[in-house]
Order: sequence, then structure tokens, then C-alpha cells
Amino acid sequence: VVSWNAMLAGYVRHGHGEAAIKLFSQMQHEGMKPDVATFITILKACAGLESLDQGKQIHAHIIKRRFESDVFVG
Repeated sequence: VVSWNAMLAGYVRHGHGEAAIKLFSQMQHEGMKPDVATFITILKACAGLESLDQGKQIHAHIIKRRFESDVFVG
């Protein structure tokens, strides 16, 4: 997961939010389970793209994975 998170963070940091979201989807498709750091990063991607719908979808994943009580993603 650490390598995936590094890639996601790099995309987001350099303004490639759409690429980060695509990579997030690929990550899940390949069976990787996102962690708190993954969700923090992908939420930043959604915010940077001003994508409320995608942000809501990510929020649903956060609730499903029971991370909503985490201060950084809840």
C-alpha cells in the first residue's frame, strides 16, 4: 500500500488529480485495500478537482471501511 500511496500523493502534489483517481480505482481493482493515508490523499485529489460526486463516493468507502472515526478522514 505504501508504494500506491506514494504514487497517489505524487500525482496529487503535482496537480494530476484525475490520474490519482484512476490509480485509486486500479488499486482497488487489483485487490489492494486503501488505508487512512490513501483516503487522505484521494480526498485531496477530489478537492483539487472540485469533484463533489467523487468526494461523496470516497466518503462512502471511508464509512464502509470504518475509518470515519479517524480525525484526518472523518
